[in-house]
Amino acid sequence: MEGKAPIMRRSALAAIAVIGSASMLLAGCSKADSSNGNGKSAGANAATKGVVNASDKKGGTLTYELSDVPDSFDPGNTYYAYMYNLSRLYARPLMTFKPGAGAEGNTLVPDLAASKGESSDGGKTWTYKIRSGLKYDDGTPITSKDVKYAVERSNFARDVLSLGPNYFQQFLADSDTYKGPYKDKSADGLSSIATPDDTTVVFHLKQAFQEFDYLVAAPQTAPVPQAKDQGVDYVKHILSSGPYKFESYDDGKQAVLVRNTNWDAKTDPLRKPLPDKIVVKLKVNPETIDQDVVAGNAIDLGGTGVQASTQAKLLTDPSQKANSDNTFGGRLVYLAINTKVKPFDNVACRKAVQFAIDKTSVQTAEGGPVRGDIASTVLPPDIPGYQKSDVYATPGNKGDATKAKEQLSACGQQSITTNITARSDRQQEIDAATAIIASLKKVGINASLKTYPSGKYFTDYAGVPKFTQDNNVGLMMMQWGADWPSGYGFLQQILNGKAISQSGNTNLSQYDNAGVNELLGKAIATEDTTQRNTLYTQVDKQAMDDASIVPLAYFKVLLARPKATNLVSTSAFSGQYDYLNIGTSK
Repeated sequence: MEGKAPIMRRSALAAIAVIGSASMLLAGCSKADSSNGNGKSAGANAATKGVVNASDKKGGTLTYELSDVPDSFDPGNTYYAYMYNLSRLYARPLMTFKPGAGAEGNTLVPDLAASKGESSDGGKTWTYKIRSGLKYDDGTPITSKDVKYAVERSNFARDVLSLGPNYFQQFLADSDTYKGPYKDKSADGLSSIATPDDTTVVFHLKQAFQEFDYLVAAPQTAPVPQAKDQGVDYVKHILSSGPYKFESYDDGKQAVLVRNTNWDAKTDPLRKPLPDKIVVKLKVNPETIDQDVVAGNAIDLGGTGVQASTQAKLLTDPSQKANSDNTFGGRLVYLAINTKVKPFDNVACRKAVQFAIDKTSVQTAEGGPVRGDIASTVLPPDIPGYQKSDVYATPGNKGDATKAKEQLSACGQQSITTNITARSDRQQEIDAATAIIASLKKVGINASLKTYPSGKYFTDYAGVPKFTQDNNVGLMMMQWGADWPSGYGFLQQILNGKAISQSGNTNLSQYDNAGVNELLGKAIATEDTTQRNTLYTQVDKQAMDDASIVPLAYFKVLLARPKATNLVSTSAFSGQYDYLNIGTSK
């Protein structure tokens, strides 16, 4: 899933460079924040090891702030990690992730479902029983038919809801003929999802899918009653299945959630809703967000770290350092090379880009080692299937102009003129793109920077193949985190040709290698975990040989710890704090 990149200003880069390997500074721990919220520090990285300031105290208002707008609050039409995280407060998928520190947070547990999926037919059929007594915020009962409909609308109406992944469309048995709920006039809907009774939902797949429990943990399985669906406008009147419901929604400005009085704690062993109200403020100045977090007035919803000026303070002030968390987020910062835009349809031209880039300068632009290690593979080290490799190694990771020019010559070019995209509200991404432009220029690749807002980056610009073709977009800045913690959960949506869509596309390279597609299909059908991971390693190697992606950094998050309760950094959501049970300490 796409992560929200941290934002930083160029003016603070010099200070960060002086700090050097700042991640080492975070190793020390101070006295801990006690569970009674007495304000003392829990110590650096405490939330990566356990729950900080554990509490069951209810009441108050909890405020989240975001520098832009999310793609959507609609659980069936979102693909940002922080929205997957936040949506669990009002939308319960069949499965979800257990609140826990680090890798413990990758543990799958039943949510709307009463237990994990029951597999049959070699992994081609999956059956779930949902809990009894479930209700929406309007008091109407939740049924298995609502889960079925939620999958239909989120995966089979791409002209209406295009922002989420399309795994179900790819793998359900009769997906090729089903026209979607807005065009299909029959009462039966998709035949490969059966609902024999109000508490049973059965998925019939084209092929074995051994990680299907992970797939149904996506918010796309959170129930939606067909009678209340309004397509893209459902976001204005979302019906809640979780402990909070929408009191108000002001598009582009703010959302307010309050307690859902029809939520029953007896049906939900995971959540302990603590605040009386949750306010989500949008388009807040990034510097203001940092100030509000440190002051204890807000949580950064994006959850991917502070700006450069705040970072410098965190790493040099012992008291502030003790209130921070730094960890890998299962994510990759990379440059997607568009394999469909000339001359990058030629692999040698793509290899020229690989050799040309000074990754050390990119790492500095991103905030230094505390923000991530220099990358050389598609899979990050904390995702199964990773194997250390560096096909395009250069001295000191600073690029190799000679090899880059050799590859340019091999693809019949002396120079290339192209465009590179980055998100306009993410200064760090712009700085990284600027560093890349400087590297490429040295070898005759002239790239002009084009910036677009993150809220429309995938719907209108980088994620629209026709737009990139018409506007000579050969290079695109990207950041990616696993949809679930496996090689498939990381690779499928950015490397499988079947994942390419005409809007909301996340396979920005439009990479479509028949061998890779086959390997991914074989892997997900393989029951043995070790064998699956070996196949994921092969996919990584082939993608690098084809030079479709330039790995830049294995992303690390640096969070300023807010003054709140039940804070725990989880691998399931890219190192963000788990938003499920956070309360206010005020």
